[in-house]
Amino acid sequence: MFEIANYVLQGAGQVTPALVDKVLRSLPMWKVEFAQINAPQFPHLVNQLEFLADAVEDVAEGAYKDLPYHAFAAAVFALTYAHRKTDIIPDFVSGSMGRADDSSIVRAVLILHEKPFAKYAEAQGFNWDKITDKP
Repeated sequence: MFEIANYVLQGAGQVTPALVDKVLRSLPMWKVEFAQINAPQFPHLVNQLEFLADAVEDVAEGAYKDLPYHAFAAAVFALTYAHRKTDIIPDFVSGSMGRADDSSIVRAVLILHEKPFAKYAEAQGFNWDKITDKP
């Protein structure tokens, strides 16, 4: 997990306002793309991506102002990473194993920034336990 956490922190550090603008313009299409992910080995991935997409939109639109920027940037990085078709494990790898890295990145973002995302989930009426892997 240490290497993935460092990778997430480095990726989040590369998030710029220009990248945020690009992600915001692409997010409606990405949400449709994420909803179509078929990865039974990673049952929480779609919900987690939708949660992060909602958080990014709410913060960018000013609807939620309490998410620290480092958590926001990490969410932007995770969404961008999950959208890429060729990453550490390309998405076309057999079965849903191509989504293992996407799931790891998203989970790392949620773990690294658990408190602010849990606070966001509560404020927005999301079930945090359903978003994470808790029963």
